Amino acid sequence: MNKQVAEFIGTFTLVLLGCGSAVLAGADIGLTGISFAFGLALIGMAYGIGPVLGCHINPAVSLGMVAAGSMSMPEAVKYIIAQVAGAIVSAAVLWAIATGKAGYTLAENGLGQNGWGAGYLGEY
Repeated sequence: MNKQVAEFIGTFTLVLLGCGSAVLAGADIGLTGISFAFGLALIGMAYGIGPVLGCHINPAVSLGMVAAGSMSMPEAVKYIIAQVAGAIVSAAVLWAIATGKAGYTLAENGLGQNGWGAGYLGEY
């Protein structure tokens, strides 16, 4: 399997399952359930695509590999492009799924991103 395809699939899965749990079931499963969704998605991808390339699925990990001397910058750029593309496509799929949920609006509910200010957790 192409390394960039594996990165795309890994990041797609992490965003869809992790952010999807927050968007679609966050109020029901709480922070623990959302944490499990992210963790299980990461473990699943580590087993699924880990043998192909190491399962970075995060640009920060790819840049860390560059800093450690384990990867060249041109190779990391290819990984990062695949990761960003996977995240964007996954967010689009999540948005398409979420719009079918009663009472969901993108402006009010978002797609699992962080926020701040009045009405957000500790109002940071």
